[in-house]
Amino acid sequence: MNTSRFRADHVGSFLRPAELLNARRSNLAPEKLHALEDQHILRVIEKQRELGFDVYTDGELRRSNFMSDFTDAVEGFDLGDAVPRHWDEATKTESAPATAVSSITGIVNSRLKQIQPLTGKELPFLKDHVPGAIKMTLPSATQFPAISFKYGVTDAIYKDPFALLDEITSIMVADLRVLATSGVSYLQIDAPRYSYFLDPKWCRWIETELRVDTESMLAASLRADNACFTAARQAGITLAIHLCRGNNRSHWYAEGGYDAIAERLFHELDVDRFLLEYDDARSGSFAPLRFVPKEKTVVLGLISTKRPELERKEDVLRRINEAAKVLPLDQLALSPQCGFASTMEGNELSEDDQWSKLRVVVETAREVWR
Repeated sequence: MNTSRFRADHVGSFLRPAELLNARRSNLAPEKLHALEDQHILRVIEKQRELGFDVYTDGELRRSNFMSDFTDAVEGFDLGDAVPRHWDEATKTESAPATAVSSITGIVNSRLKQIQPLTGKELPFLKDHVPGAIKMTLPSATQFPAISFKYGVTDAIYKDPFALLDEITSIMVADLRVLATSGVSYLQIDAPRYSYFLDPKWCRWIETELRVDTESMLAASLRADNACFTAARQAGITLAIHLCRGNNRSHWYAEGGYDAIAERLFHELDVDRFLLEYDDARSGSFAPLRFVPKEKTVVLGLISTKRPELERKEDVLRRINEAAKVLPLDQLALSPQCGFASTMEGNELSEDDQWSKLRVVVETAREVWR
């Protein structure tokens, strides 16, 4: 596997146009909504081609959030319920409301049952219209124990968060075995919950509110994601994991460098690429990249999807050079730090801002990796 493919990368989601948002909120007839989605997906495919990307997504335009391909395909979630999550008063003014991320997923309140393929509404259209490599994004199984397991509800079906993780992993493993043979070139698992292990306040939350041992949950998370990657491993497919610290409506919920889990994360996860958030000081230094094995690539998320200000190419080049002092340049690539729309409402910048930032990604990557 050539892990250095796709020097210019992106996490996957794009801002939804107002027309599409309004149509979804107005409960437009499904066939009309689907046609409108097709129209705008064709537009974002063409924009990716125009900018010079070699890998394409549909911008997740059919999803209500980055996890909804799972919750739409699997029965057993109460989307009207959420896990209350709170953190230190000092950070509340800078981060999302405690229920903001939970409420887009819902609580598991009955035995989970898959009713359709996880990406069944997305992949056929992409195969018919994408002029290059197709990237499909899926939420990590590790996303759900922290935000979909509620004591007094979920534990009546699954005895603890580990049991729920096992069930979700088994669903994903079966689906990924099929997806990996369906013409996809690049599979990316989005795993923001690893940020809990980087931030002391969330480590405390795991222990006190989720009622599990932090080290045990980290080990179970690595096993779960590896089971998914093993199921998806096929010749010619790039496997990646994306980590961030929150991206709901330009908010964040966690901070801290990768140091606490870097050695285990980079060595144990059976992936080709790590897409890592590195757009501000909350992400820490590049020092943990020293643990990345030589056969793996790190995609530096140096371009912010949270703010409209356009990064200067010279600043991005400087930071790439800094990272290259720790990890060889041949093991690096470039992308934004996260998607532009982890939820369909999107981050607080314009579509013009989005495309300008992606242009910086492509132009910088071309200059660095000629």
